[in-house]
Amino acid sequence: MKSIIYTYYNLLLGSFLALLFVGADYSPIDKSNISVKKSPNFIFYLSDDQDQMDYGTYGNPKINTLNVDKLAKEGILFTNFYTAQAICSPSRSQIFTGMYPVKNGCMANHIGVKPNIKSIATHLKKEGYEVVLAGKSHVKPNKVFNWSYYFGSIKKRYLPLNEIENYLKNVEKPFCLFLASDFPHGPYPKNSKYTKTDIYKLPYHQSINNSMPGYYKNIEDDDKQLGAVLKLVDKYNFRNNSLFIYASDHGKSGKWGLEEQGLKVPFIVRWPGHIAPNTKSDILLSLVDVLPTFLEALNSKIPDNIDGKSFYKALKGNTNEIHEYIYGVATKQNIRECKVFPSRMVRGKRYKLIKNFNSMEIFEKNMGSNKVINEFIRIGAKSFPKVPFEELYDLKIDPFQKNNLAKDSKYKKIKSKLSKELKNWMIDQNDFLLVESMPLIKPSLHPLDKNSKWNKVNPEFIEKLTQNDYIKLHY
Repeated sequence: MKSIIYTYYNLLLGSFLALLFVGADYSPIDKSNISVKKSPNFIFYLSDDQDQMDYGTYGNPKINTLNVDKLAKEGILFTNFYTAQAICSPSRSQIFTGMYPVKNGCMANHIGVKPNIKSIATHLKKEGYEVVLAGKSHVKPNKVFNWSYYFGSIKKRYLPLNEIENYLKNVEKPFCLFLASDFPHGPYPKNSKYTKTDIYKLPYHQSINNSMPGYYKNIEDDDKQLGAVLKLVDKYNFRNNSLFIYASDHGKSGKWGLEEQGLKVPFIVRWPGHIAPNTKSDILLSLVDVLPTFLEALNSKIPDNIDGKSFYKALKGNTNEIHEYIYGVATKQNIRECKVFPSRMVRGKRYKLIKNFNSMEIFEKNMGSNKVINEFIRIGAKSFPKVPFEELYDLKIDPFQKNNLAKDSKYKKIKSKLSKELKNWMIDQNDFLLVESMPLIKPSLHPLDKNSKWNKVNPEFIEKLTQNDYIKLHY
């Protein structure tokens, strides 16, 4: 194969991808004599900040996602796949640990998991696999996420396709390759072929803002990048012996919250000879289910301490539900809003219950003897004055959470049952919200007691919190 010089300076992604394959020889390489043929490889392509409904295959008629759409026709498309938290670090940590955010320790952005957690790298290495991450990381510590190799993003945006190609060209072991794209996450370009009139307005869009055309362009660029990856998979003869997953970490429109558009993610799996092409599944699944599914595909023992359940049988066409309930977490701390406003969610196939534990309805119950802590609890509650303590939705008739049924007596039994399930889950997770007083999270980026562009603090309380006023997370 010719040597190709990659030039990224001042080039758009389309040009970048075109250069990658100029003059390439696409004849497959015979790898029948090496061990990768004996066990399935796992390739997981993860986009960043994209709504499930912003794909052609999920119903958006105006967006160009040709490669994702083609992948869906070659495999199985899941319509009820969820992340437990609509933020980058917690979402990725779920995939890699098989645990919900509270249990693994990563329930706020830009923090790490507990140091004693075992990640997918550890589990699959025991099975003789190389476990590789290419692109965006956003997980820590390195002791837990002990990748065989890590290839960082180019110019903090592009997948390192040259390094990925070199790896696929030379690998002689079964492998698990995570390709973590930085797209379509912002910044969003101003130059886009899309205009505001091209945007497919969805029920949860209050308006179409100026960033949406750039967001669509980033989606299209990411799809081109996926296409480049798929060509490499074919070129080095890994199509037929690889379980290939495409997903997003969380939605853009509901980021940081517990809305459906934030938690519901695209999820497509291709595995030739094992998965029937052009099929769909509506069973209820979570990103914590990825790790146990990989392990079952290898006939390996699934650890007892993880939260996920294998959906391996669903890949084979089984339509039985494996979860009665899945769960979600939200925090406004350690993000720009920097407010004390934690929430938890439980949902079954039809009904969804959210509890906002510092709502204006109940925030006085969270007060203690510490005047300073009380001030920030009060600020957090007042920042979301219209958000109730409880939210109950019938997602069958109200998929975008418009009609809160929590105070409707007709749904009293349903709410009671879901409340019990949520409490039991929080106990199992050893949730820090179970303590008597409202805990504060020690932020790494956005301190509670400092004024900022997004955070206004009474001068009396600026820089008055101490280390002992916070719960300790893993930075």
